[in-house]
Amino acid sequence: MGVITLAMLGSLAVLAVAGAVVWGQQADRPDPSAVLRGPTAGHPLGTDRLGRDLLARLLAATWPSLLPAVAATLLGAAAGITLGALTAVVGGRAARLLGALINLLLAFPALLVAMFFAALFGAGAGGAVFALAVACAPGFARITQTLAAQVAGTDFMAAARVLGLRRHRLLLRHVLPHIAEPLMLNTAVAAGSALVALSGLSFLGLGVQPPSYDWGLMLSQGLDRIYTEPLPAVAPGIAIVYATVAFQLLGEMLAGAAVRQARPRPEEEPVAHAARADRPASTDHVLEVEDLRVVLPTADGVVRPVRGVTLTLRRGELVGLVGESGSGKSLAALAVADLLPDDARVTWTTHRFLGADAESLTREQRRRQLATGMALIFQNPASAFNPSLRLGRQMTEAVRAHRGTPRAEAVEQALAQLQRVGLPAGRRLLRSRPFQLSGGQRQRVAIAAASMMRPDLIIADEPTTALDVTVQRQIMDLLRRVRREDATAILFISHDIALVADACDRVLVMYGGTIVENLPARELAAGARHPYTRMLVASVPDLAADRDPPPLTIEGGPPDPCGTAPGCPFHDRCPHRLDRCAVDSPVLSPLRPEHEVACWRPLPAAPLGGARETEEVEK
Repeated sequence: MGVITLAMLGSLAVLAVAGAVVWGQQADRPDPSAVLRGPTAGHPLGTDRLGRDLLARLLAATWPSLLPAVAATLLGAAAGITLGALTAVVGGRAARLLGALINLLLAFPALLVAMFFAALFGAGAGGAVFALAVACAPGFARITQTLAAQVAGTDFMAAARVLGLRRHRLLLRHVLPHIAEPLMLNTAVAAGSALVALSGLSFLGLGVQPPSYDWGLMLSQGLDRIYTEPLPAVAPGIAIVYATVAFQLLGEMLAGAAVRQARPRPEEEPVAHAARADRPASTDHVLEVEDLRVVLPTADGVVRPVRGVTLTLRRGELVGLVGESGSGKSLAALAVADLLPDDARVTWTTHRFLGADAESLTREQRRRQLATGMALIFQNPASAFNPSLRLGRQMTEAVRAHRGTPRAEAVEQALAQLQRVGLPAGRRLLRSRPFQLSGGQRQRVAIAAASMMRPDLIIADEPTTALDVTVQRQIMDLLRRVRREDATAILFISHDIALVADACDRVLVMYGGTIVENLPARELAAGARHPYTRMLVASVPDLAADRDPPPLTIEGGPPDPCGTAPGCPFHDRCPHRLDRCAVDSPVLSPLRPEHEVACWRPLPAAPLGGARETEEVEK
């Protein structure tokens, strides 16, 4: 498409520059002996009422047809972009007035506005250009207003206002650079529409006036003889379509180039699906994943946030997944739930959910299995719920879509789930919208909605992070009840080590995109063997500890997700590293039943009070 677009635009550019020079005299030379001739060898498109060659006039009219369209687009874009961008830098009342003005201008059809102002400014090319610029400005203003509103609420805009920057600096430095790309794409596409509109004005007699001419005027003049000689009318129409398609393809090409620049293609990696281990599925396991890897293309390069995660969840088991921010916890969970972007590359050695191999299912079967057997509880229920829909509709949507449950029965099931999570005002709550509830109520509704399908697995992605301590305990009690009553496996992702140790059966510790330790939760405080796990536990504040020394922190930062350095991902920060740690990456290996660790030098089990003793050792 890029080659075709460049060829079409190049041909238009050549004709626009050379058309009047090469064919200008022939196009304006009358020939009384060849008036209204049909197509001949000397005149392939025929002649007009003065005997002038129509092919020469068609080619010479390229510049007078394209230049006004581009000029009108640029003028309208400049006016509309300025008007729309001002809504992001002016005060609240002025922004509302500008928004009302944009809405008022959009209420009038653009073509009628162009015709009105063309008649007001006077017939001619100049009047048509200014009329069309006025007509297309509101469309640019609305697009710019929408894009600028996203920038206006950012922290860097607030910081710029605090610094006292003037409005024109806010506009030029902070607003327009962030929205320039989509505006350029829309301008390229709008140029084609402007060409059609200007040709239409010339066709109606409101644009270019004789003796000047463009494709629209030639189309109008050729229409009188279309039934006897169609080429004089068809040829200008083909030229208009050709140029319009070229501008449209230019916009498509720019959009495609922008997407490729923002999302570079990931490096080809061997697909691990074919190397799947032929191990029989366990009837007790809800989820079995081995060597899960995720590759994401970004503007800064290829990112590998998940680099070989192995995890299993048994029915009715509550498993905690902990680790620093950026360790890949949420992305691993989204990969299991098949919710990553389309350009993400996900591979694995084994992937079984409810005993079914992911490779043996079609995409439709896979989606239905996930929709009925798995549920997610997100960290922020305010964004997880649709603010424009009532909670009742959102809670009952899944059972009605996948199980064909009648509406009345689905509502009764929703009321039972709300009662189960401690929200007795059921029917009134179902008529509410998410923003009418508090954070704790929204999270309870999220748990109730996740339980509607009685799923076999619930992934809770930091569901208690934004809540106070009291509500956190209530949410954890609800998750325990769901697990106990429905035999549901729960993968609980959290940063709160103490909460995970108290609530979960088993803990998975994740670092650098991989699981570094898998151990029972009751042994987390004293039985952790990986240095990273031990340091995580030691960094948890203890109210009984001495307050004089500063709290323990893990020096350094997590590994670069774009890097491909060999060895253990923690070796740069590990005080117990060996030379081998920088070269060979350890694999998750069993130390004893129910305890696995990925370390070349596992630490000895700590005695009681091991957290404080570990702190002494680290010092």
